[in-house]
Amino acid sequence: MTNGDNPASASLKIENRFELLVAGISDYAIYMLSPEGIVVSWNSGAERFKGYTADEIIGQHFSRFYSEEDRKAGLPSKALDIALKEGKFEAEGWRIRKDGERFWTSVVIDALYDTLGQHIGFAKVTRDITERKQAQVALRESEQRFRMLVQGVTDYAIYMLSPTGVVTNWNAGAERIKGYTAADVIGTSFARFHTPDDQAAGLPAQALAAAAKEGRFEREGWRVRKDGSRFWAHVVIDAIHHDDGTLAGFAKITRDITEKKRAADELELANAALFHSQKMEAIGQLTGGIAHDFNNLLSVISSALEVLPLKTQEPADLKIVDSMRRAVDRGATLTQQLLSFARQQPLKPEKHSVNTILSGFEAVLRRAANSSISLEFDLATRISTASIDAARFETAVLNLVVNARDAMPCGGSLVIATRDVTLADKEVGGLPAGPYVLVSVADTGSGMAPEVAARAFEPFFTTKEIGKGTGLGLSQVYGFIAQSGGSATVASTQGKGTTVNLYLPALAESAEASADQHAGADKALVVDDEPDVLELAAALCRSIGYEVYTASNGQNALEILEREKDISVLFSDVMMPDGMNGIELAQLARERFPKVKILLASGYPLPALKAQNISVGEFAFMNKPYRLAELARKLRVG
Repeated sequence: MTNGDNPASASLKIENRFELLVAGISDYAIYMLSPEGIVVSWNSGAERFKGYTADEIIGQHFSRFYSEEDRKAGLPSKALDIALKEGKFEAEGWRIRKDGERFWTSVVIDALYDTLGQHIGFAKVTRDITERKQAQVALRESEQRFRMLVQGVTDYAIYMLSPTGVVTNWNAGAERIKGYTAADVIGTSFARFHTPDDQAAGLPAQALAAAAKEGRFEREGWRVRKDGSRFWAHVVIDAIHHDDGTLAGFAKITRDITEKKRAADELELANAALFHSQKMEAIGQLTGGIAHDFNNLLSVISSALEVLPLKTQEPADLKIVDSMRRAVDRGATLTQQLLSFARQQPLKPEKHSVNTILSGFEAVLRRAANSSISLEFDLATRISTASIDAARFETAVLNLVVNARDAMPCGGSLVIATRDVTLADKEVGGLPAGPYVLVSVADTGSGMAPEVAARAFEPFFTTKEIGKGTGLGLSQVYGFIAQSGGSATVASTQGKGTTVNLYLPALAESAEASADQHAGADKALVVDDEPDVLELAAALCRSIGYEVYTASNGQNALEILEREKDISVLFSDVMMPDGMNGIELAQLARERFPKVKILLASGYPLPALKAQNISVGEFAFMNKPYRLAELARKLRVG
């Protein structure tokens, strides 16, 4: 204040300067309202925003800046009421320019009072924030479109995680793939989607740590749906950061690629099967050629051995010739095994039920298994027929039983089972789709490591000690089954046992037709503890038209009678030292199976048996050795 200025003039100057300041502001509309809402001042910012000059608007009610709907709703008067009551009113909303255009404003209305506290009006400050509003609307619309896009995706699970791995949102794809609704999972840890093993290993936390460190984590693995089922997932986790670089959370995308993995696994298996088939074919061709050449060499040696005895009669020389003959015989057996693997052995395939072959060969298989092993037969009630060389098939199964026995030196369990199965194309080796007869031999022995099992069918490959095997047993089985149009597989776990599966093409006729094939042939059960006598008796029974089953003791015989309900004849030796004798077997058979004819035989004549207090009672009897005609008569009359 200068010396010539009095306080009143100084105050007037300050007021003039303030009015000039307000009038010169162009970024804000600043103007005064009377207590009734009449405009009493107008600055350049108000003129620029609203389009009205001071002359046009001073004396007018400020409600003219509101839209028609806002005026009808009474918003102008409500704003003044709030400002008067609370001292201030603040809001955003649409306003109207002189030309009718709308713009979005930020509005502040302050109640004004004089020095005596009397209400004298309102100060109104309005700012045009249309561009900011448009940006917000555009951002909101963009976010909405993005949410709609994410929510509309059903092939991918897309959701957000907090920095600690808590699920914060959930799209439709996540619900479809994982089975959880948003209400189920939002607010819970994403670790719940991992398998229990992965959770125990800390993989969820490791994934987040890797994403936070590297910015991205990508992997495939098993995940778990709400219903507990597993699916193979491709997972991507991206770290999301705030503008200041701090971690905001994670974006997680999961895709169910179970079908893709299954297709890849099937392709890998197909390629492995093709490679195995090609390898076995190549080895087979080589083996067949070697066996052929070796047979030629053996023929030369064998012919020479036929001539040598004619030129010398020295006992020492003849002994050497005999040893050489035995060596040639062993060599010939070896070449037969090689030819079997190479699928070059002569076969005599005929229609057979594998159940019938196995039942008839049961006694031999039990002897091969030895007494420390529990041998069980799990034969299907109905089984399709197969075109097979019965003798070669018996040899193949015998090989498997011997291998199983050797894998169980301290005893164990051995199960021979049959089933009808239907295979998909190349489900087993290179076999085409269709019906097959499955014969499996499962033991509880030492088992094999995966790399050993993969080579089990290769010739000369063996895990036995040197001198304990040629390594041709399983390869011979493989060659025979392959030559019969089938395939063989090995499933083995170290310490838990091995299962060898033989697949033979089933013939078109049904299991019922197979049963009808033998409907007219009587079935005979031959029982004898002497292997040679047992085989001779079985051969004689077959020659007169019987379908033959064999057993080496009374207990096995009863088991066969229980299983094969239509056996018509029991032909048993009397003197069997192990367990029940033939008389006891005959008595039990008569009680349980009264329709079965019973014929007993013994090397002792009846008087000698009576001397030992053994009576055949009412059962038919014949002495050993017996002739075919006598056996046929006794069996038919029995």
